[in-house]
Order: sequence, then structure tokens, then C-alpha cells
Amino acid sequence: MKPEPVLPSPNPYGLHAATIVEKVRESDDIDTLRLQLVDPAVRKSFRFQAGQFNMLYAFGVGEVAISIVSDPDEPQKLDHTIRAVGRVTKAIQRLGVGDRLGVRGPFGRGWPLEEARGQDVVLVTGGLGCAPVVGAIEYIFRRRQSYGAVKILHGVKSPQDLLFRERFEAWRRHPDTEVLLTSDRPDKAWHDHVGVVTELFEQVAIDPARTVALMCGPEIMMRIGAAVLVQRGLPATALHVSIERHMECGIGLCGHCQMGPYFLCKDGPVMRYDRVAALLGRAGV
Repeated sequence: MKPEPVLPSPNPYGLHAATIVEKVRESDDIDTLRLQLVDPAVRKSFRFQAGQFNMLYAFGVGEVAISIVSDPDEPQKLDHTIRAVGRVTKAIQRLGVGDRLGVRGPFGRGWPLEEARGQDVVLVTGGLGCAPVVGAIEYIFRRRQSYGAVKILHGVKSPQDLLFRERFEAWRRHPDTEVLLTSDRPDKAWHDHVGVVTELFEQVAIDPARTVALMCGPEIMMRIGAAVLVQRGLPATALHVSIERHMECGIGLCGHCQMGPYFLCKDGPVMRYDRVAALLGRAGV
């Protein structure tokens, strides 16, 4: 199977101004920002794949890698879901509609959505790990006739960690689609499964001969979940994982995102499982 082609930034060092046109509060420390590139020519030419990321620059503070979560066929507006955990992301959280950020990108390899056409798709995510897959899910549902059964399995620690509630409910309403949610620290209002996300595998039927799996979340979850799927007959070449590392340059020069022989900012963040199986969950790699 051929790797998904990369759509490189015309100038990986080029920083483009973008205006925040909408801000959605997902939780106390997580926002989704909708950005519009200021330069009409840049806005018209900007293209990306679901699963790629941009480097977002808070002027006077610094730069951070954030996944693009909007539909690739609507590049006029760029959505990024951001958790405020560090100096740069906290500065971005303080911005509002009308404020500006710098955008550099897009970078990396995205999800193999063209390769998955005509096949069933299983999407396994954990926590905020759902964000890098949102664009892929929206892409599939806007072209629903091009794909087989869709199974979305998502796990959170507590119900308060569940983002995109309205999207999950909308996805459930699509034909030939299953959406299974689980929490390992449920409250009294939780009506879905209780436990870790890998337990949801027992509730879905998977045809290994016609399935592509996309997985994103904590590495231990992906390592365990991928092993279960492979045991159920899914070829390791049909399983793709999105891996997070600290990324500073986006073009494989700084070395911060190195994982074994790979630089995830350009060889990933989406990687075929058979290429990184031995590296997942290994400290210091």
C-alpha cells in the first residue's frame, strides 16, 4: 500500500497572519478556534490533509504544533482544538474573536483516507486524542457513499473529559455507523460503557479483510489496542496511529520529535502501525 502523499507548505518558514473568527469553549481548559488566513491569496492556495498540523504562533510568546480538525475541502476556515497546558497555549487561550495568530504549515502526513475508500473504517480514540481524528471523521461522512461501515470507539477518564458531544450524537445518526463511548471514572449521569476503550472492541464486528483502522490517543492505549486488533486478524499494514511528540520546527531539523529513525513532524504524525510497533510506549525513544 502506498503511503498517503504529503502536501508540503510552499515555504515551511513562511508565517501567515490569521484572524480568530470563532471561539468555542469545549471545557475549562480546551477551546476550538476557527481561523481565517488574512491574505486572500494564501487563503485560496492553502491545502491540507486530515491529520496534518499547523504551527500556531502567539505573537511575542512562541509557537506550538496543533492538529487541524476541520474538513480539508473547506480550507477557507481552519479549526484547531487547543488545551491550555503551557506558556504558548495559555497565551492563545486568552485571545478572542478578532485577535490574530501566526500560522505556519501545514506539516506532516495525514490519515490514509483515499486508501480507505470502499472499506470499513474503525476509529479508536482516547481523551483529547479524538481531536486529530475529527477532520477525518467529518471527511468520511461528507463522502459517506465512498466508505463502508464506520465504527467510532472513544474513551475518556471521566464524563467531563468528553469533547464534541454534539458531534458524537450527529455521527450516531448516520447510516451503517456505530458510535461507542466509555468512561473509566463515570458519574451517575453516565449511560454508556464503563471501562477502558479497548473493552469496546468486544462490542463491534470487524471484517479484517476490508477494514482500515485509525487510532489516536495515549501511546499505551494505542499499543494495547493495536495488539488486540492485530490478534483479531487486522493486518498491521491496515492500522494507522497518530503519535504526539514535542515539535518545534515542523520540518525535521530540530530533532525534538525524533522517534527511532523517524521525525514525526515530517514522517508522521500519522504512521502505519507496522513501522512503529516496536517503538510505541518505549520511554526515551
